[in-house]
Parts: sequence; C-alpha cells; structure tokens
Amino acid sequence: MKTLTFKVSEAESEHLRAQARKERLSLSEFLRRRLRGKPNDTTPKVKRRKCRTTGAMIFAPAPHLAPLSTDSVKDMLAEFP
Repeated sequence: MKTLTFKVSEAESEHLRAQARKERLSLSEFLRRRLRGKPNDTTPKVKRRKCRTTGAMIFAPAPHLAPLSTDSVKDMLAEFP
C-alpha cells in the first residue's frame, strides 16, 4: 500500500483528528471515506428513550420509521425458518 504525505495547518490537523475520533475511525480511514464521498455523518445516530410501559431505556425508532410493536415483529418473523 502506498503512503501519501501532505501538509496542513495545526488547526486543520486538530480538526481532522477530532472528526476521525468522533467517528471512531483512524485518521487514514476517515480521510479515505471522505475522498470516496461516503461520509459517516449521513448515518442516523441511534437515540435512546424511556419505554412508556416498562420504564426501561430502549432504542428509539429512526425518525422515518414506525416504532416496533409486537404485531410488526410477528409480521417480520412470519417467514423466518
């Protein structure tokens, strides 16, 4: 694998490293993904909320999806072997 070297300012370096840490990626992988045009920031963040029934902390549904219910899970598993 080839190595590329280029210069950036101290502020740019800190910013790039912070963004890579935020996405839990190495700096190299962070830059490769950005160059390919596939940033992680398009992936929705998983949020948690308190279940109204049990009071337990659960994963909240994505904004564009309906919450899971017993019936929707049964429907999904209906054809499961």
